[in-house]
This record gives sequence, structure tokens and C-alpha cells, in this order.
Amino acid sequence: MDVTLLGTGAPAGLPRPDCPCAACAAAQGENARAATALLVDGALLLDLTPGAAFAAARAGHSLGGVRQVLLSHPHDGPAVEVPAGLPQPGRVPDGRELALLTGHRVRAVAMDSPGTGYAVTGPDGQRLLYLPPGAAPAGLEEPAEPYDMVLADVVGRPDALARLRAVGAAGPTTDVVAVHLDHDVPPGPELARRLAAAGARAVPDGATLVVGAYEDVPDVPRRTLVLGGARSGKSVEAERRLESFPDVLYVATGGTRGGDSEWAARVSAHRERRPGSWRTVETCDLVPLLEEDGPPLLVDCLSLWLTDAMDAVGAWDDAEWADGGERALAERVRELTEAVRHTRRTLVAVSNEVGSGIVPATASGRRYRDELGRLNTAFAGECEQVLLVVAGQALVLRG
Repeated sequence: MDVTLLGTGAPAGLPRPDCPCAACAAAQGENARAATALLVDGALLLDLTPGAAFAAARAGHSLGGVRQVLLSHPHDGPAVEVPAGLPQPGRVPDGRELALLTGHRVRAVAMDSPGTGYAVTGPDGQRLLYLPPGAAPAGLEEPAEPYDMVLADVVGRPDALARLRAVGAAGPTTDVVAVHLDHDVPPGPELARRLAAAGARAVPDGATLVVGAYEDVPDVPRRTLVLGGARSGKSVEAERRLESFPDVLYVATGGTRGGDSEWAARVSAHRERRPGSWRTVETCDLVPLLEEDGPPLLVDCLSLWLTDAMDAVGAWDDAEWADGGERALAERVRELTEAVRHTRRTLVAVSNEVGSGIVPATASGRRYRDELGRLNTAFAGECEQVLLVVAGQALVLRG
């Protein structure tokens, strides 16, 4: 089963008309995208968009063989003109299945917002799932057979992919293609980087994909360290890397700090950003969690883990530090990095980068800065990917 993407953009296209943002300004050439529409085996058209016939011609196809046109979401603005020879567009009621004379079967999948998803089975048994913009499946049954290909709003609704993964509808061999792409992410390398972290990819308008064919999509790194300064966006970057996966365990190393209203506000902001399916545990005892099997771990952050460890070994007292405290801390760091090396879980950890600023005025501050630099270096050595976040922009240092 072949799928030609006549467009891969949001309903308003990319760039958006009259939008002055940086992402729209950079959306030129192959980064420019028409509204998403799919042509399946030349016989089934999913979403009718302006200029569909010209888009098909540019991709080397004709709409002359289309036997069914289905809409996945409400279309704003004036009605789109139906090209001559095409059947009138329609929608299939949720849960109903439509059989085409070409041997394709189309089942309507209920969404959690206005729109309809379509599960298409080809004559030879290949299966694809197409989801409308800004929507995720509702009421999925578990377990589910994995689709060969999923085309979804990965950037706008990463939780849709998480839901599919939770029930097995998207598995390790599923080709996940991002569509309905808007100006939320700068096009080009940054878009590719973010999608790769979710196990997905983007293709240019006009691309023809073979459903079920192997695609060399980068594997999601199993261990990632995200570094950055204060308010750099490092925690947002770390959370973003796992938002398309279900059942994430968020490990908060900072504790509650009773009576500190500013700290409570920070904790509340973090919690509100996280998907509702994530669980949270407050602990600095990371080694047992790394040794267990389970869902992905997001550790935020190593800087506070180090503070707790230095408290435990008496690192702030020069005499205790010289009389075994330094060795005890080095052993704790070694145990942690050994656990990172051998863990079977997906891990994303956050840490502060403090070595590039002013030299701390106190001996204890300088000791903490030095030990955090050593911890970050040792931890990074066990990770497939290391990122440095500056002003909300992620720089890939490794991977």
C-alpha cells in the first residue's frame, strides 16, 4: 500500500498567511507545507484541501482513480471546491467500517476532540492509522495490533502517540510520520531533532511512502543528560523528550521544603506541565530505581541529588571532607554512574551547568561547583545523548 502526502502542514498551511513569526519566515522550499492530505493507492483521498489536484500532479499522480474522499476534521473558511470527477467528500461514523471496491477497508476511530481518525487496511493486509490535527484517539482497547504506519499530529498532540504506545497500537516497528505541522517548532534540523526524540520523522510534501517498508528512523536514546543554566529551559526540554511515551516516572530530587512558597510555586509549575499519566516520586535514592525494570525515568535534577549527597558525607565541613568525606562522595557518584551504565530503563536526567559563570565567593560554593562538574562529566560518559540548553535552544553535544 502506497501513501502520497499531498500536504503535511496544519490546516492553515506553513507558513501561515500573514504570520511574521520566525518559524513561518524559515518555512521556505521543502520546509513549506500545504494542509495535510493523503492519497492512498490512488484510490482513497483522506482530506480534501485547496489545490489537491495540482499537488497530486506535482507528485506524479492523478486524482482520476479516486473512488472515495473522506474528511477527518471540520474545515474552517469557505468550502473547498471539489475537482471534477471526484466523489463528494464525506465522513464515516465512529466505529463504522467502509469497504471499497479496490479492496481497501476504512474504519473510523473516535477522537477526544472534533474529528475522525481513519484506520486503513490495504488489499494485502498492511495497516495505517491517520489522525486529524489536534486530536488523540479516545477509548482505545488493549491490547491492540500495531499499525505499520501512523500519521499523526506528533508535535501538537504527543500524547496521542503515547496513548497508541500504551495499548500496543504503535510498536517498535511502526513508522511514525508527523503531519499537520505548524509553526510551533522551527522547520529543518530542530524539527527533525524533536521528532527523532519521539521516534518519529517528517517528510516533504509530495513524498510517496510504502506502508510496511522499513525506514531508518533514529532510535530514541536510552540514556540522555540535559544540561543548562538557571531558567534555560532544560526541564522543559527533558519533559518534551518523554511526552510521547506513557507511564513515565518523574523523579523529583528536591523534596518539599515546607514553608518555602517560592519553591512550592516552582514545583507546582512543573507538575502542571506534566502529562496526567505520569507518576511522581520524591527521592534522592536513584540507584534502586535504575536497577529496577519499569517505565522511563525522568530525573530532575542531579544538582539537588548532589546537594543531598554532600550533606550526607559532611562535605561542607573541611575536617570531615578531608577525613573521608571526599572519598565517600566519590563512591556515591561511582555507584550512581554504574547504575546508569547497567540500567535497562529509558532515562532522561537534568543537571545544572554551573562551571561557566563567576567563581563562587565561598569555599563551599567552589567545592560544590567542582563536584557538580565531575558528576556531570561522569554521568555524561554513560549517556548516548547529551544536550546543552541555552536560551531555550538545545545544542546536541553527543548523539
